Amino acid sequence: GFKSAVLGLSGGIDSALTAVIAVEALGRENVHGVSLPSQFSSQGSLDDARILAAKLGIRYDVIPIQPAFASLRGELAGVFAGRPEDTTEENIQARLRGVILMALSNKFGALLLTTGNKSEVAVGYCTLYGDMCGGLAVINDLPKMMVYRLSRWINREREIIPSASITKPPSAELRPNQTDQDSLPPYEVLDAILEAFVVEGVSPQEIVARGFEKPVVERV
Repeated sequence: GFKSAVLGLSGGIDSALTAVIAVEALGRENVHGVSLPSQFSSQGSLDDARILAAKLGIRYDVIPIQPAFASLRGELAGVFAGRPEDTTEENIQARLRGVILMALSNKFGALLLTTGNKSEVAVGYCTLYGDMCGGLAVINDLPKMMVYRLSRWINREREIIPSASITKPPSAELRPNQTDQDSLPPYEVLDAILEAFVVEGVSPQEIVARGFEKPVVERV
């Protein structure tokens, strides 16, 4: 019975593609895009999210998570004393975004759309109760390289998805200078391994025999 949708717009290609599909499905008047910047969000990402929303003609709001993140870090400082910052703090940011987006979903009766692609979800490059919050995972069955192909196709006649969202190195922007490739193999390699293992049912040994590096295959 949902008639409208809400989603986080990070300025990246995954959320951009999800927003385009939502507008096609529901109409621009029924899609709400929300930017949830932290201190690690680049100005370029903020600009790309704003430009996309303007091109699509959807409602767009900016709700910074930095005040809530700072408050939580303060509350946890005593318990975390002596321990270095790690993925814990990164995941707190993702979960704060999930809390805000779920609040908007509840308040306005809009379906929250998650924006993770198949490559990320398959290897767990996502945050439980964070960016996985939502009622529909729109591009969950699209490998990352297919996300790029589809986005370029959408832009075939005019630029709808900002070109920077397509060309810049993908990043969760949860720490300074972070890119996806800090944690993952190049998406061309990852997608090929996942296609063989998940879709074709090929064994890791056979995938290595196809020419992929054994440590990378074992890690994936």
